[in-house]
Amino acid sequence: MLLFGEVGAGPSTIGGGGSSYGARVADLTLSSYAREHRERILESLLDWLRIPSVSADPERSADVRASALFAVRQLEAAGLENAQILETGTDETPGLPSVYADWLHAGSDAPTVLVYGHHDVQPVDPLEDWVSPPFEPVVVAGELKARGAIDDKGQTIYQIEAARGLLATTNSLPVNLKFLVEGEEEVGSPNFEALLRSRAQLLACDVIVVSDTGMISPDVPSATVSMRGLVAFDVALRTADRDLHSGMWGGTVPNAARAAAELVAALHDARNRVTIPGFYDQVRALSPVEQASLDTQPFDEAEFRAAAAGVTALPGEEGYSPLERIGVRPTAEVVGIHSGYGGPGIKTIVPAQAGFKVALRLVPDQDPDLITAAFNEWLGAHLPQGVTATVTPEGGVSPALTPVDHPAVGALSRAIERVWGVPPLYTREGGSGPEEALGRVLDAPVLFLGVGLPDDRIHAPNERMVMDQFWKGLLAAAELLIELGARDPKLAAD
Repeated sequence: MLLFGEVGAGPSTIGGGGSSYGARVADLTLSSYAREHRERILESLLDWLRIPSVSADPERSADVRASALFAVRQLEAAGLENAQILETGTDETPGLPSVYADWLHAGSDAPTVLVYGHHDVQPVDPLEDWVSPPFEPVVVAGELKARGAIDDKGQTIYQIEAARGLLATTNSLPVNLKFLVEGEEEVGSPNFEALLRSRAQLLACDVIVVSDTGMISPDVPSATVSMRGLVAFDVALRTADRDLHSGMWGGTVPNAARAAAELVAALHDARNRVTIPGFYDQVRALSPVEQASLDTQPFDEAEFRAAAAGVTALPGEEGYSPLERIGVRPTAEVVGIHSGYGGPGIKTIVPAQAGFKVALRLVPDQDPDLITAAFNEWLGAHLPQGVTATVTPEGGVSPALTPVDHPAVGALSRAIERVWGVPPLYTREGGSGPEEALGRVLDAPVLFLGVGLPDDRIHAPNERMVMDQFWKGLLAAAELLIELGARDPKLAAD
């Protein structure tokens, strides 16, 4: 049967148990609501996706604000209260708007849940690679294609609709509920921690739910319990006050391009391990439950290499599998390198300037400040003679981790199992976001209820949302609120 009559979705059979999702869906709280309101919900999402809220483009700031206002209207229509724009930044350097709303009538004995999402999106380049315009969403064969479909408007709206459905069908919610929808996530959340601190009383909660992650596959549900941190650097090198003639000076003066190449090459050793001193000293090992989940994950290396990544080899840290490298191990990637002449023909110079950009993904318990100091120490020790370096930090995010034995994670696991038919595996997300700041500043555990799939082309042309996953996400979001409402305010262990 088709999920709620959605186009293109065949029978959704949960792996391992063989039970049909369609046969099970009638028992879920919002199944009838989702079926009845399917067209309206989809149209609301399509309307939101038409707003080009690209936070990295200053010329799109008005569109980001329009997207925030759209979110306000959606939250109001859902029956939430106090829907408002939360401004960010300062008068001198204003940021992009976040959105807040709440429903706080479950009583003082009920937990308060904060749902986090973001309404800004990535740039769309290269535009010519899109099969349809990125801000003209289309649904083809059960896949919704548009920028922001999965990251993160689609996942945010199913959270809103879960609250709306519960209010519409029961005139109540099992928890006190708050929403915080950010407008700067795709540019590194530069004003987010300041917003959390200044609005800490407004945002106070017992548990945080984030839907900005994914699952292993449609038939193998999973729950993220950790996201990597990030520090990045722009390194500018200089050898002279001008480029020099290669015939007159070549072979006897420092070459900035060569210096950049040597530094980039020195960042890893022959085992593909990062050579920054102390880089691995604070890395926390996986818990036994996480290790068991990792060992259970299905993984087709050939499929991952050729189809998902489009590469011919998978080099990486020696002694670790590709799955470990992309989620549970720290990494250092050179994301850009530049120097000298790149135009037609040749220009016979010794370049005087060069630069490279490097991004380091961090895992629990690596400290961004300590890693930054270690990187600067490494650079100073490897800098060739006659070369000076200027390092510009490009933000920093700490890794986030919620222990798998936390009772709130148990509630998440039960909600996912109720919808997908089997308990989820636990995974660590390779990407980075503001989740660590959320948990630390608000002093609450972070749960990840995301339904993205590995081939959803996040940040790339032809981003998509598989609609079967969307509808399951909506149902799971409601089931999670019910599960959390059955716990005490601090979600203490049973």
